[in-house]
Amino acid sequence: MHEAVHGTTVLGVVRGGRAVLGGDGQVTLAQNLILKHSATKIRRLYHDSVLAGFAGAVADALTLFERFEGKLEEFHGNLMRAAVALSRDWRTDRMLGKLEALLLVADRERLLLLSGSGEVIEPDDGLLAVGSGGGYALAAARAFLSVGAPQDLRAVVEQSLHIAADLCVYTNHHLTIEEL
Repeated sequence: MHEAVHGTTVLGVVRGGRAVLGGDGQVTLAQNLILKHSATKIRRLYHDSVLAGFAGAVADALTLFERFEGKLEEFHGNLMRAAVALSRDWRTDRMLGKLEALLLVADRERLLLLSGSGEVIEPDDGLLAVGSGGGYALAAARAFLSVGAPQDLRAVVEQSLHIAADLCVYTNHHLTIEEL
């Protein structure tokens, strides 16, 4: 019997030559059992110049991290070219096509969402979130930034993830936050 692993929240902000990605640590099985509180869903890639975070199946995301890092090497750290190449492979490769995860990737200039359907989406406002609590975190971050909150992007990500954790049962307060 296949049990679905649910939920997470990953939030990214890129502004003014800075990038911050954060995620919670909860892994939930079958919608009612917390398996882990301190999973790390954010990584530094390509000589610490790229951040990546995931929502979805852990093993699938780890496979995608490896593939994406390979594409970054192939394209000498060019985030957009690596993202497009990974998305093309993900969409067309039979094995990769079965992977169930979403990736947020960022460098100091760009923030991108990558999906198995071949999507490479760059937001207009430098904000993206994925996972079960993603909508809450994204709304909170937009609110903080729209009312002239201090431009401490790390604090915006941290507080927004805490708000998501207060609202989403699949998101907890054990955060991993990385910044460039």
